[in-house]
Amino acid sequence: MDLPPSSYHDSLEELWDEEEKPEEVETVMKVFPPAYHQYLDVFSKVKAEKLPPHRACDHHIEMEGLYLHHFHQLKEAFTTAPILSHFNPSLPTIFETNASNYALGAVLIRVSDSGKHSIEFDSRKFIPAELNYEIHEKKLLGIVWGLKCWRDFLLSLSSPFEVITDHSSLKYFMSSKVLTRPQACWAEFLSEFHFSITYLPGLLATLPDALSSWDNIYLERGENFIGNNPMNFKHLIKKDEVQPSRLFAVKVECFSNLIESIQKKLWQDPQYRSILQELLKLDTLAKRRLSNL
Repeated sequence: MDLPPSSYHDSLEELWDEEEKPEEVETVMKVFPPAYHQYLDVFSKVKAEKLPPHRACDHHIEMEGLYLHHFHQLKEAFTTAPILSHFNPSLPTIFETNASNYALGAVLIRVSDSGKHSIEFDSRKFIPAELNYEIHEKKLLGIVWGLKCWRDFLLSLSSPFEVITDHSSLKYFMSSKVLTRPQACWAEFLSEFHFSITYLPGLLATLPDALSSWDNIYLERGENFIGNNPMNFKHLIKKDEVQPSRLFAVKVECFSNLIESIQKKLWQDPQYRSILQELLKLDTLAKRRLSNL
C-alpha cells in the first residue's frame, strides 16, 4: 500500500531546494539515506553512473542533468512505500530523536519482518528561550516534543516502545532524584508512556541527526551576531568569565556614581535650591529654640 505523498512533498520541497550548498546536498545524499539503502535501488544507479564531482569551495551546485534527476528520485523515494508505512499498534515501534544547538528532529519507525519502515518525520527550530538550554536539556526536549507529536500513536501501542538517543545520560533521567523545574514537568509527562531509552552513538544515529542539522536553521553570525540573535547570548560568554561577586561590585559602583551625579545636578535646579534653603532655615530656627529652652 502506498501513502498519499502530497503532504510530505510540501515539507520536503521546503527543505531540499533544487539549488543547494554542497554541504546540504551531502546531507541528503550521504547522511540521511544510509538508514534506507536496502530500499533505494536508485543509490546503486547513482554510484554506477558516477555523478560529476563538485569542489568543496563551490558556493552552489547547479541541480541539472543527473544531479537533478537523482535528487528528485530520492525525494520521491522518501515519501512513498516501502520507506513510508502505516502505523500498526501491534508491531514494535521505535522513536529516534536528536538535537543540535539550534534545532531538533525525530522519526517514528515501525519494525516488521521486512525491516524498519518510517511512519513520520518531523523537525523544528528552537525558540529563543530554548537556545540557551544545556545540551542534555535540548536532547531531552527532543524526546518530549516527539512524544507530544505522536502521543496518540504511542499511547495505543500494545507493548513498550524504544526511544533511541545519542545522549547516554538520558538513560537514567527517569530514575534521577534531583530535577530542575522544567525537568520535573517533563518527567511527569513522560510517566504517561511505557518506553525504554537506548543509547546510540551520534555517528550511527544518522537519520534524526540529518533532520536537526540543516544548514538553513543556523543563526546568523559575523560582526552583527548579537544584533541578529539577541536571545542567544549563552555561547558568547565563557565559563568563569563572569563571577557573581564581580557583578555585585560593578552594580554597587554604578549605583554610587548615579547618586553622586543626581546630587550634583539637583543643585543646578532653582526650585530644588529654594526648597532646600527654606528647609535649612527652619532647621536653624528649630536648633535655636531648643538651645533657649
